[in-house]
Amino acid sequence: MQFQISTLPGNARFPANEDETVLEAALAAGWLLPYGCRDGACGSCKARIVQGRIEQGQISESALSDEERTAGYALLCRARPRSDLVIEVRNSGRVGDFPVRKLPCRIQELRRAADDVMILTARLPAGEPFRFRAGQYIDILLADGRRRSFSLANPPESTGQIELHIRLVPGGQFTRQVFETLKVRDILRFEGPFGSFSLREDEHRPAILLAGGTGFAPIKSIVEHAIATGAQRKLVLYWGARTLGGLYMDSLAASWEGQLPGFRYVPVLSDPDASGAIRTGLVHKAVMADHPDLSAHEVYACGAPAMIDAARRDLIGHCALPAESFYADVFTFASDSSA
Repeated sequence: MQFQISTLPGNARFPANEDETVLEAALAAGWLLPYGCRDGACGSCKARIVQGRIEQGQISESALSDEERTAGYALLCRARPRSDLVIEVRNSGRVGDFPVRKLPCRIQELRRAADDVMILTARLPAGEPFRFRAGQYIDILLADGRRRSFSLANPPESTGQIELHIRLVPGGQFTRQVFETLKVRDILRFEGPFGSFSLREDEHRPAILLAGGTGFAPIKSIVEHAIATGAQRKLVLYWGARTLGGLYMDSLAASWEGQLPGFRYVPVLSDPDASGAIRTGLVHKAVMADHPDLSAHEVYACGAPAMIDAARRDLIGHCALPAESFYADVFTFASDSSA
């Protein structure tokens, strides 16, 4: 059975089959709605069901509260229509200049940035332009049909190649290959770009960029894009890791302070720092200490689910951050432990 979906505002209209999610149907029809992980974890695709019925699939409780469910909200990445729908979304638009494509790429460099972090750079085919927004991600397509999602760490201006920051997952199929068997000139296939985790360029409020571990990758793309375009917006990056080695591009992040007016970098370690030169504790707690009132800010957070959940809860609950001003990209691993 097929249903008709309409959005407010924007008046997008598209069909959806009962066995596909609202988000899948929108993307298939060329409409870009807000979304991130596609796994029911980040909450980026939250929308209010104004009219109609949906079946909400399995999601993270922290991404959609009971109060929000009662108020009619749903996560579109896991919501299947059971009637025609009218949904209220933060924004919508055409995929336009950023179409999803499947492309091959050839590994150009594999550089161990930390004990458990590999920076993979791959060359794209000549004559095959690949356009994306800073902060988006791609899916690496594996031979068995499975996919692994990784954020693009390079800015859109660095045409002809892609850069991925890949953390070794214990027992992970693909990440183990990256660290043990992949070599320069090997071919990978990917699909993308995906996601709406990108800096709102029509906004002028100060933005907090919050990264945990390799959640630094999309933040790197966003900041380097801001440098390339001469952005004037005030940005503060808080990058958290367990130890100093986890801040695997610390000197690069520090150098941005001299390249982008209004930019500031704050590294935070969860383990004690013997030198006392770097702040310690939970990275989002450092944000709270420095910005007790975030009512006039936006926050862009990227990292593990536990970090995102804690940041969303505490920054909204204790620092007056508007819920609609919290944007997240959650790094989740495949449930079959074969990342």
